[in-house]
Amino acid sequence: MTALTRVIDPEIRKPITDLDMVSGVRTENGHTTVDLLLTIAGCPAARQIERDVLETAESVAGPGAVTVSVGVMTREQRRAMTEKLRGGAAARTTQFGAGSLTRVYLVTSGKGGVGKSTITANLAVALAGRGLKVGVVDADVYGFSIPGLLGLVTPGVDGAKGTAVKPTRVGDMILPPINYDVKVISIGMFVEDGGVAVAWRGPMLHRTITQFLTEVYFGDLDVLLLDLPPGTGDVAISIGQLLPQAEVIVVTTPQPAAADIAERSGVVARQTGQTIFGVIENMSGALQPDGSMLELFGAGGGAEVARRLSAGQDTPVPLLASVPLSVPLRTGGDDGRPVVLSDPLDPAAQAIDAVAERLFSRARGLSGRSLGVSLK
Repeated sequence: MTALTRVIDPEIRKPITDLDMVSGVRTENGHTTVDLLLTIAGCPAARQIERDVLETAESVAGPGAVTVSVGVMTREQRRAMTEKLRGGAAARTTQFGAGSLTRVYLVTSGKGGVGKSTITANLAVALAGRGLKVGVVDADVYGFSIPGLLGLVTPGVDGAKGTAVKPTRVGDMILPPINYDVKVISIGMFVEDGGVAVAWRGPMLHRTITQFLTEVYFGDLDVLLLDLPPGTGDVAISIGQLLPQAEVIVVTTPQPAAADIAERSGVVARQTGQTIFGVIENMSGALQPDGSMLELFGAGGGAEVARRLSAGQDTPVPLLASVPLSVPLRTGGDDGRPVVLSDPLDPAAQAIDAVAERLFSRARGLSGRSLGVSLK
């Protein structure tokens, strides 16, 4: 049993012994049987868990001296496990409310096509690479792209479009798929065909975002990134109500005309009580062989957005980075392998990594928070 504490459920990321998945270990005539309970029938991680249990048990009992007897939890056992994971919190409680220690960042933009999702995916991977526990909510319901950017798409047959990896359901709890050590949830994981358009009105959008924040088990995260749809519509307003303590990162492009549009998304966030952490200027230029920068989309837009948004806060809004145009950044998105991993020396990767380092340095802590105790 002590050895089996080293076996981690690959979806929940906790020891199987903590999840009560080992119902017993018994030895007769020198042969050991481990009774393993999977969370659900057809558990996608079943083979890996069974293999890990067998190898771990044999490291104690000896090769060939162990049998793993596999069963499935009852409904009552699943309910007890989900209640334990939630720490007694109600099933419909937002995990990242005011009392949470998780740093929540909303990545937003005034309009589409500025690379907001690409920035979000690369930031998440760069933060996870620093050892942080990271989650991503793809809140861009109409234009979801995070599963593809993070390699969570099963390949299609004969050139057909692939479909997003499906999350596992355990009772009323949803386990988000994981890649590059990042936990991810997206509406693209629930539609049958990745090419199907989502045509929903406000109430449906609000219910979906609420479900992502209440029913999806992210566990104890250091950082949660939300990829918001462009503009100032229903999703931005709903998230403002659900996560008023979140901080906002505005993504824009260099042309000064884009500053007007990008500024609006920051203003709406501030109206819901959120603070603006900073601005990222994407597509800032193309690096030439002689070292000069070809400014295809102009210059100064990011700095202008930061200047304008600073007017409404006590602390200035910084320009966090200017990310240059990059072929590896684009191909990494197409291949589902973020450029911070595939080509870390690329200028775009280094610019994004510098932002990740800045976020990493803001360690979460209890400073300034009420502990709910009194000293007498």
